[in-house]
Amino acid sequence: MITLRFEDGTIRVSGLEESDRAVESLPGVAWDERGLVARAPAYRYAELRTALRERDVAFEDQVLPDERLSLSHSYDLRPYQTEAIDAWRANDERGVVELPTGAGKTVLAVDAIAALGVPTLVVVPTIDLLDQWRRELETEFDVPVGQFGGGEQKREAITVSTYDSAYFRAEDVGGDFGFVVFDEVHHLGGEGYRDAARLLAAPARLGLTATFERPDGAHEVISDIVGPKVYEASVDDLAGEHLADYEVRRIEVALSSAERDAYDEAQGTFVDYLKHSNLSLRSGSDYRKLVMRSGTDPKAREALLAKQRARRIMMNADAKVDTLGRLLDRHRDDRVIVFTAHTDLVYRLSERYLLPAITSETGTKERREILERFRDGTYSRVVTANVLDEGVDVPDANVAVVLAGSGSEREFTQRLGRVLRPKRDGGRALLYEVVSEETAEERVADRRR
Repeated sequence: MITLRFEDGTIRVSGLEESDRAVESLPGVAWDERGLVARAPAYRYAELRTALRERDVAFEDQVLPDERLSLSHSYDLRPYQTEAIDAWRANDERGVVELPTGAGKTVLAVDAIAALGVPTLVVVPTIDLLDQWRRELETEFDVPVGQFGGGEQKREAITVSTYDSAYFRAEDVGGDFGFVVFDEVHHLGGEGYRDAARLLAAPARLGLTATFERPDGAHEVISDIVGPKVYEASVDDLAGEHLADYEVRRIEVALSSAERDAYDEAQGTFVDYLKHSNLSLRSGSDYRKLVMRSGTDPKAREALLAKQRARRIMMNADAKVDTLGRLLDRHRDDRVIVFTAHTDLVYRLSERYLLPAITSETGTKERREILERFRDGTYSRVVTANVLDEGVDVPDANVAVVLAGSGSEREFTQRLGRVLRPKRDGGRALLYEVVSEETAEERVADRRR
């Protein structure tokens, strides 16, 4: 009799002989010479179980706990949320759902957890999301919710974990959960985090994201370990009915004479190097090659530093700072989030316009206090560098000003999503994109559009 057990991030397949041809034909199964036993990666468990059943092979399944949960929730799903869940179920309860920020991805997970009624692990990228998910699950289900991360390591039938803690705990608890939810699932594309998913046996898997595709192509790996994208709805699909109507306004500003001279010189150094190095920088891998070369090639290092100087000049241009002042005056009665790329610009803007600032240097307590005051109306505007792009519950705002960023579609979508929650008065959301003209920033913005 074949027996399946979870063991150290793998499925131990007992009852097979090394000479048994089934070892090679079963999905993911290979012979482990050290333990004289057949094993498969834990994430292949569902596939392995299906293969055994299709071949009418008798087996004893001891992988997951025989535990059922009686859960219900108070949500009424919107039509697109119901469509998303139906598409996920139709794909054997595996796959990724892509919805804009503010479209209620958490609701999907809560509904799926209640419907499946099995021990569930929810994996999130930040401590803020860890706290938010735990509060939400405790409120909806009225059950104890465990936590891996944030100074706590307590397992319950429903547990929330950071990606880091899931990576470290997966070998031990990978056989404890029948369902795993990956919030901001695009993070699984990182090398280390992939192993967290591979070491979990959970057959039911749901990935949630606003931006699934990654420039490095790692979303294909995610499709293998979580499931393919089974449903998507764009901002434009939902705007007006389920999300706020919105408008994007682009403002082009000129560099000062001094900034233009410095930019042209730095950008020229960078471009000249590319012409003689057979690098095009069309992908992240090309940029990584340049970084690697800079360790041994003085000219490559000079080009890399020049590129960084040019980037800083165009992103932190004085005209952008002045433009922000005019926009803040125009929207003095609105709730405004200002996004930048660099921490030093955040502090410069904070000092000049008396804006509450949130950066990676801002402590957790201070960040929560600022956001709470933004939520209750004490503050009507806040400035940040990247920190609020994702992983934080940002209070409702109706105006976003993007002074600088990476220019990627992912980042732009995330920042737009911060102002798309439906407005009580039915008003429109507005995003200003302030771009330095005749620079690489302008060309990137043109390509994204």
